Amino acid sequence: MFLRHPSKPCSSTSSRFGEVSTSSSRRVPIESQKVDAPLTSSATFLVLQIADGADAASTARDAIAGIDDLVKNVGFRDLDAMLSCTVGIGAAAWPRLTARRVPAELHPFAPVVGPVHTAPGTPGDLLFHIRANRQDLVFELERQLLDVLGDAVTVVDETSGFRYFDVRDLLGFVDGTANPVGNAVAESTLVGAEDGDHVGGSYVVVQRYLHDLGQWQALTTEQQEAVIGRKKADNVELDDAAVGQKSHKTLATIMVDGVEHDILRDNMPFGSPGSSSFGTYFIGYSRYLWVIEKMLENMFIGDPPGAYDRLLDFSRATTGSTFFAPSADFLSGLADEPMPVQRI
Repeated sequence: MFLRHPSKPCSSTSSRFGEVSTSSSRRVPIESQKVDAPLTSSATFLVLQIADGADAASTARDAIAGIDDLVKNVGFRDLDAMLSCTVGIGAAAWPRLTARRVPAELHPFAPVVGPVHTAPGTPGDLLFHIRANRQDLVFELERQLLDVLGDAVTVVDETSGFRYFDVRDLLGFVDGTANPVGNAVAESTLVGAEDGDHVGGSYVVVQRYLHDLGQWQALTTEQQEAVIGRKKADNVELDDAAVGQKSHKTLATIMVDGVEHDILRDNMPFGSPGSSSFGTYFIGYSRYLWVIEKMLENMFIGDPPGAYDRLLDFSRATTGSTFFAPSADFLSGLADEPMPVQRI
């Protein structure tokens, strides 16, 4: 789950060109959010809960409808820093913010209970994935955003991540190698004609993992490589095990009828040496939510059941939330919609 491609090129059908590709031959004029924003050196993952009442929902809706203006207001200071913010909406918040149909697969994060480890589900109405090559711009955008939201929200989780050396996690391995590239980015991340009301959107799953670096570093390099499924020094992929325990790399690869289903990861290390807290913030964007859910099932329950991902012996999931990042057109159009009737 933690692997991310070290050099993520822009998709030729990405949101930067104002179009979403739903197949190799068909293009639709819908602008997606920048789920494939370039790899940056800093990021903040902000998960919020909307307060009760119609006023709080209205404030939250106005804020996400105007997110592009906030990004421009902060980002103009350094355009080369590539400031961006992707907004995700949770299942419980969706009917409070819009009367439009709920995306086909959107539902709250379902905890995954394995024989040894559990992926917990935690609350979250809104996700803001803020990225830039300058931490001060990330900070300032978050500050202005929370000022706009005021007491309409409470912070459930706020995690700031950083690029670590040559795009490695704190376990010492290159993170995200399995990411799609080129035209495959849009094909893997953006909803197409299968859910026509939500073309250009993307399902998003976030999890906060804490690492036991002491136990991990007690392993030999060869033992660590067997857990991950790649060489530590040069990231070369190891062969899948013919029998017995599968590596993290193998369990996180989803094949159905001979077709591999990719997701886009933009994970970030985070930590505090002073408090001995070290981890990885996982964030995965996918065209289909079931793909990420199958990855988690493989990791926590095992494939076959019982043969869970041994990485979890050293990396513990502490949060888990699911969101839908609608298209940029969808977000900006919220300001022109009447507020949905609030159920009591």
